[in-house]
Amino acid sequence: MATPHIAGLAALMKSANPALTPAQIESAIKANARALPGTCSGGCGAGLADAAKTVQAVLGGTPTGTTYSSSTAVSIPDNGSAIESPITVSGRSGNAPSNLRVGVDITHTYRGDLVIDLVAPDGSAYRLKSASGSDSADDVRTTYTVDASAESANGTWKVRVRDTAAWDTGRLNGWQLTF
Repeated sequence: MATPHIAGLAALMKSANPALTPAQIESAIKANARALPGTCSGGCGAGLADAAKTVQAVLGGTPTGTTYSSSTAVSIPDNGSAIESPITVSGRSGNAPSNLRVGVDITHTYRGDLVIDLVAPDGSAYRLKSASGSDSADDVRTTYTVDASAESANGTWKVRVRDTAAWDTGRLNGWQLTF
């Protein structure tokens, strides 16, 4: 069943860039393939052809669906100053998308105390979550969508978190950007 899929991908690539040679098509498919989950590493093949990433590559753009992440834990002080966690994005062309996905993983005993912002490379802040006295649940483990199309994709993005009330602390476990 792989043959019709690869033939279809080659046809998409050829329609996107009619000047491609068979060798260039083969090279692009291999260069943009994803590894199979749970397979060996090194010398056992790339795995699954990624059609969107491959077509984007032959068009000269950067792929959508690329995730940049930080798993560095940062303590959130009780009723204190904001903490920030950076992610550096490079190698992308143009601006960030209008549907930039921001995944956040925060451990906190009263998430209503938290204010969470996404800070773009130019310093512009996008509010992801405001403090709320009626939100007494634990933790923030969700994905927000931000229209960041006015921002350059490349640069250092930050998540800024501040605890606005006393009696509890938390931790930013990690976060990610998906273009």
